[in-house]
Amino acid sequence: MKARLFLLSFVFITAGLFYLMAQDYAPPAPKPPDDATLKDIAQRSERLEQRLRSLKQRGVNDGFRVDAEIYLKAAQWIKKHDEFYDKNSAAWTLDALDRGLLRAAQLAQGETPWVNETGHTVVRAYRSRIDASVQPYAVTFPADYGKDASRKWRIDVVLHGRDPSLTEVKFLNQHNGDQSAPKGQDWVQIDIYGRGNNAYRWAAETDVHEAIDTFLAAERALGRLNLLDASRMVLRGFSMGGAGTWHLGLHNPGRWCVIGPGAGFTATRGYWKDLPEKLPPAVESCLHIYDAVDYAENAFNLPIVAYAGANDDQLQAAKNIEAKLKPADIPMTLLVAPGLKHEFPAEWRKKAEEEYAKYVEKGRPEYPKQVHFVTYTLKYPQGVWVTVLGLGEHYKRAVVNAEETENGYKVKTENVQSFRIDLPPGASRKLLTLVVDGQSIEARPYLSADGTLHLYFDRRVDNWTVVLPERLFTDRQRRLLKATGLQGPIDDAFTDSFLCVRGTGKPWHEASQKYADEELKRFAAEWDRFMRGELPVKDDVDVTSEDLALHHLILFGDPSSNSFIAQALDGLPLQWDKETIKLGGQSVKAADHVPMLIYPSPLNAGRYVVLNSGHTFHAADFLGTNARLFPRLGDFAILAPTPTKDDPAGAKVVTVGLFDDSWRVPKP
Repeated sequence: MKARLFLLSFVFITAGLFYLMAQDYAPPAPKPPDDATLKDIAQRSERLEQRLRSLKQRGVNDGFRVDAEIYLKAAQWIKKHDEFYDKNSAAWTLDALDRGLLRAAQLAQGETPWVNETGHTVVRAYRSRIDASVQPYAVTFPADYGKDASRKWRIDVVLHGRDPSLTEVKFLNQHNGDQSAPKGQDWVQIDIYGRGNNAYRWAAETDVHEAIDTFLAAERALGRLNLLDASRMVLRGFSMGGAGTWHLGLHNPGRWCVIGPGAGFTATRGYWKDLPEKLPPAVESCLHIYDAVDYAENAFNLPIVAYAGANDDQLQAAKNIEAKLKPADIPMTLLVAPGLKHEFPAEWRKKAEEEYAKYVEKGRPEYPKQVHFVTYTLKYPQGVWVTVLGLGEHYKRAVVNAEETENGYKVKTENVQSFRIDLPPGASRKLLTLVVDGQSIEARPYLSADGTLHLYFDRRVDNWTVVLPERLFTDRQRRLLKATGLQGPIDDAFTDSFLCVRGTGKPWHEASQKYADEELKRFAAEWDRFMRGELPVKDDVDVTSEDLALHHLILFGDPSSNSFIAQALDGLPLQWDKETIKLGGQSVKAADHVPMLIYPSPLNAGRYVVLNSGHTFHAADFLGTNARLFPRLGDFAILAPTPTKDDPAGAKVVTVGLFDDSWRVPKP
């Protein structure tokens, strides 16, 4: 087993690097500015940083201050990583700093004119809840937005394609507002940065939802939310943006009125040509997280208007979905452009827009009579008015078919342990009759604090029981069941607020501590470059009670060097002393091995604790096809460090696995 897993790790590296060269995703060689220009960038950056510091000291609203701060962040990151890929990059950077200085001056006067500009694109920003980094997005209001208070505007969320030369500076330049909005634009458009080129996965997936929610919150604060129609929200994109549209759309079928994926990919196998034929079972299971084809049937409640050129290899993305939908008799529109390769010209965009309009005109149904929802993980639990709260087994197909009847609901489930039904607006608390998997149940809706009505069900042995949500959620904490936001794998910890914690004590073994240090160093470098933020890190002696309450804790070291590992250890499914590590059925010497895992934190029931791991995919995966950004270690692993000069965080895999839905090591 050890040899086979080591071989697989080796295949991942060698085949991956070969394919990376074949696909040429690496960024172009930089074109560094001359010393005088670099000095100018540094001086303007310092000036902007000082003005932003002054605004913060004066208590200027952070929600507006970030709209100026994003220009400083863009200049800092392009310089830090030497990303002057275009001959105009330096000029764009200076322009960005000037725009930031202008906004800072306006903020000092108590003014925010950019939030009211219409007829052209305007850059906005938000502070990420994940790592407190400032991330950009762009908004384009039609010229007559707000002139007719009775008119409600549709919202288009647009995901960009892959661009190896993309930086914050380039994104800001692309959306600097110098050009007017296209004539006839009949919607409000939000362009997503998505932390660069990550196919809107992991932190970049959170980025999409945070950008949308930040925009809507700003419009609410400005008293303009009534001008927007959230039931007419379109998600669209081409190439990498198409891949993002496929997965974000089908994972969240209740948010959009129609999705418009252009090309992209919907399955890892078949797209990444050099993916090994055999993967460890835990890794194979984790492909179900982002393989959008597995969620195809969610098109039952979500119209799809897909596009690809007839000669584009990425047409296969839509063909994969189409093949899943035909047996289920679920319709889908597929526009195929004869003779075209990987391109989406204006005439075909117009055809796609005509198809979107059919669904935009009607809007998303407020409460469809029927819901058909498929998921493989509680990371994606929401199917319009049905929410899956517990699975029989993660990464196995789970289904809820639900239909509103005259007196209640009829529901059929597969691989579902518990679920919730949301009642329509205006419903009463009258007694309802339900038939769940053939079992007849009478239930009165539960009234939530916000005034909404729900029904909660839990499977007890072979029968369904109506339960209070308080009982259900308390049981989940007592029994340690996987739940939304606490379902793993390791990489999931980096989609919400987290803090890396370094140990400051004396380690048991130099070799394992050296690996933990190198893993943290690699994680910091990769997060900075590819996830476009500064990794949040503290020493264990500096961690506060607020940190414990607000963040997932990513702990590096061993129980001797890191006090938080020592505190959490007896609450983890792991035995670890100076001599031995026992995890996942393996027992190894502690002197030359390192355990990695994700688990509900013994220090905060609503958060994760992670041991000795950042993302389980690395630089070659970020620089290769985006299909490579899938978990490599599941929920837990033991690694044997094999450091080299070129790879000080090198290691071979001894064991890798997934905890079951009760967070236990599965029985053989």
